[in-house]
Amino acid sequence: MISGHRAPVTRVIFHPVFSIMVSASEDATIKVWDFETGEYERTLKGHTDSIQDIAFDPSGKLLASCSADMSIKLWDFQQSYECVRTMLGHDHNVSSVAFMPAGDFVVSASRDKTVKMWEVATGYCVKTFVGHRDWVRMVRPSSDGALLATCSNDQSVRVWTVATKECRVELRAHDHVVECVAWAPDASAAPINEAAGADNRKGAHRGPFLASGSRDKTIRIWDVGAGVALFVLVGHDNWVRGLAFHPGGKFLVSASDDKTLRVWDLRNKRCMKVLDAHKHFCTSVDFHKSHPYVISGGVDQTVKVWECR
Repeated sequence: MISGHRAPVTRVIFHPVFSIMVSASEDATIKVWDFETGEYERTLKGHTDSIQDIAFDPSGKLLASCSADMSIKLWDFQQSYECVRTMLGHDHNVSSVAFMPAGDFVVSASRDKTVKMWEVATGYCVKTFVGHRDWVRMVRPSSDGALLATCSNDQSVRVWTVATKECRVELRAHDHVVECVAWAPDASAAPINEAAGADNRKGAHRGPFLASGSRDKTIRIWDVGAGVALFVLVGHDNWVRGLAFHPGGKFLVSASDDKTLRVWDLRNKRCMKVLDAHKHFCTSVDFHKSHPYVISGGVDQTVKVWECR
């Protein structure tokens, strides 16, 4: 267990290359830790209000952060650890940020009901996606960068075509705020199809596949191509706040306000493990891409590292 933040931890992520993890908090700081030793490395300061989300570009050289102070910041993770750019344009709390797969653009979601795309090189806002009727909680690009998935207080999940800014599909099945979305890796296609009871003669669900977590306590798995809900994962006793697919595709981990992390076996649509993770709400979870580690963050101001066995 790692402590050092003075307010709830809002997001935890692994660095794509180094053995470090990064946590963001409502205390307006970003902290860097060695996840193998648990040692504290440094604090990045510059935001003036709660930090809602953080993301690395694919190379791990840049970190993006977004905050209730309505700004998005880019931080140099190669040497200086300084803020190299601040992007302003949202009219309210910025709840989510992500890099496009090529690393040349950043996307953000806000309480102002919009999703914006920013050019990393210039800091200019190049696109705005409009359609959600309430606070947009999270934005995540697909692995090829062609689509964006977003979720909102309007209880919907939307998938957007990046090239045209058009909403390709609106997915409705949750009956409360949708807090989080995660694209399934390609390796998940087989287990998801099995879980959905796909008739092989008719041809399987093609995908791409997306998971969403909601305040209705459920996780839903969607076939975005067909625009349909495939199945529901039920088990959490409170809001679902975070989702992460195992890189191998067979498992999904969720973080919830019931203070647990749950590991789901997708093929059998069942919860195979419950981890009593935090003393308060769990806000965030991340899977390491190559090492058998999971990290979680919570309202109890701590970060925890879990080893997968």
